[in-house]
Amino acid sequence: MSLEKTSVDKVRLFNIWIDCISMPDLVMRIDGAISSNENILHSVVNAGKIVLMQRDKELYDSVCSADIITADGQAVVWASKMLGARLPERVTGIDLMYELVKLAHDKKYKIFFFGAKEDVVKEVQKRFTTMYSSDIVAGYRNGYYQDGEEDSIAEQINISGADILFIAISSPKKEIFLSKYKRELEKVSFTMGVGGSFDVVAGKTRRAPKWMQQTGLEWFYRFIQEPRRMWRRYLVGNTKFILLVLAELLWGKSSK
Repeated sequence: MSLEKTSVDKVRLFNIWIDCISMPDLVMRIDGAISSNENILHSVVNAGKIVLMQRDKELYDSVCSADIITADGQAVVWASKMLGARLPERVTGIDLMYELVKLAHDKKYKIFFFGAKEDVVKEVQKRFTTMYSSDIVAGYRNGYYQDGEEDSIAEQINISGADILFIAISSPKKEIFLSKYKRELEKVSFTMGVGGSFDVVAGKTRRAPKWMQQTGLEWFYRFIQEPRRMWRRYLVGNTKFILLVLAELLWGKSSK
């Protein structure tokens, strides 16, 4: 069976060790890491990413190299319950980001915002500066670059004085960058990918109503906003995830 609990509060789902941690406990853990100058890489998994990880070894290795992995999608939480264990809750990347921006303001931490288009990332830092203060911003950069620029980008982030790095680049590029430059970003205490969260903060896309988030329909709300771009990710990806769960229920092994 590919699902089990360990003594360190993790669940193994499709050969991915997912942390059993609530949002308040995770924020507390991150705060402690920053205070003690630790270095933590965080990653999230949802149904679509788990499907991709079954056939993309580089993505699989990059995600699994993270120090903390949480379930961003409600479907992952439901799957863990169906397969005999219980993740405590869904810890979404965007909600964690908002919590950490507030923490940065309260504790005088600094954040580097990396990813999305130039106008989007600029608007993100502007809105958080208006909401709190410019003191929380260590720097920002858009997510469009050539492979040869990666080393200099990592160096720019590392010397910025950032305690927290949010990276809004699509998978698997985001996970691979964070895994590849984990050592180079050692001065940044906490790094995490935030997917399309910058677009939401900047007002480019809308987030689903609370009831849709709580019933696992947030993906559908995103789909109806951008059907041409999202249909394969959600309709095909979600179907494949359901098949993975069914295979696990029937035969007790994942396809990986």
